[in-house]
Amino acid sequence: MPGVWEKTRTTLEMIKWEHSIFALPFAMTAMILAANGVPALRTIAWVLVAMVSARSCAMAFNRWADADIDAANPRTQMRAIPAGQLSRGFVLGFTILCAAIFVTAAAALNQLTLCLSPVVLVVLLSYSYMKRFTRWSHLVLGLALGLAPSAAWIAVRGSLNPRILVLTATVMLWVGGFDVLYACQDYEHDRNAGLHSLPQAIGIPNAFLAARMMHVLMLALLVVFGRLFQFHIAGWVGVVAVALLLAYEHSLVSPRDLRRLNAAFFTMNGVIAIVFFVFVAADLWLRGRV
Repeated sequence: MPGVWEKTRTTLEMIKWEHSIFALPFAMTAMILAANGVPALRTIAWVLVAMVSARSCAMAFNRWADADIDAANPRTQMRAIPAGQLSRGFVLGFTILCAAIFVTAAAALNQLTLCLSPVVLVVLLSYSYMKRFTRWSHLVLGLALGLAPSAAWIAVRGSLNPRILVLTATVMLWVGGFDVLYACQDYEHDRNAGLHSLPQAIGIPNAFLAARMMHVLMLALLVVFGRLFQFHIAGWVGVVAVALLLAYEHSLVSPRDLRRLNAAFFTMNGVIAIVFFVFVAADLWLRGRV
């Protein structure tokens, strides 16, 4: 039993399961908007299963695909596979299991979610190879998380409304921007290893500028999203709160000081996602829909 518990703990640490909080609030936002209130508990449950299993599948596959790269990077060489805590075979098996759970959850929701589940998996898994070919891998990661609100809408409605694609684009730019910042800490390694990233291609100062531009565009799309869904006061307060939190996030780091990058990347982005969902839910509640 100690061995089983240790392997479970290591696996959960490998996939950073607690970071599911990044995309989950946006999926929940899409669900309550699609349902004009609280969706059926069955739908909520299966969406949660789909979200967690899809992200776990993507994270495990990334660790499997990048095992050799991680072993050569001082920042990542203590990850589970390079450190010998988990075998590549085990991680690949875990990836396949999570993919099967995801497809099962999609099938339990409706026919369209099932039909689109392979497309989602292709996007999620392809990200792991993007940095070998393009500096824009950050946006592919953004798209992987940005699919969450559109998928959640389909889970509730069984069809896709173009309005929700604005939230997908918003999340894509949000995630892409902070992934550009996160990639700055691997600048030297990426150059030496021949890997592609925006910081490696244009330098860290310009990468910071690019991240800020992505987040400005994200906020512009968030305003469009609010207008499309006719936000009232609470919803617009949520948009302003997101803007202020993003500004604070950017104040934590600079091209010359990356020491607080983890606080900006992990803590603040989780807060931003939750705050937005809470204010959108409050907006619907004040309109008598929740």
